[in-house]
Amino acid sequence: MEAIIMLVLMFAIFYFLLIRPQQKKQKQITQMHSNLQKGDRIVTIGGLHGTIDAIDENKLVIIVDGSNKLTFDRSAVKEVVNED
Repeated sequence: MEAIIMLVLMFAIFYFLLIRPQQKKQKQITQMHSNLQKGDRIVTIGGLHGTIDAIDENKLVIIVDGSNKLTFDRSAVKEVVNED
């Protein structure tokens, strides 16, 4: 009986310390990707800073240095850095 209680307790600890925070973080990232708009200043996973010029279901076009346009997958966006 003690072994079963210890296994349940270990699972509960893993759930609240590892699994649940990761699920919350993934939910925030998914929400951020769905809220991207034209004109948002972003940083990609690779560290590229730019402004969204065009956006569709899976891809977006980023303007870098005012004239260079690059196409990225929507999932490559790390964060939105709008200066509000």
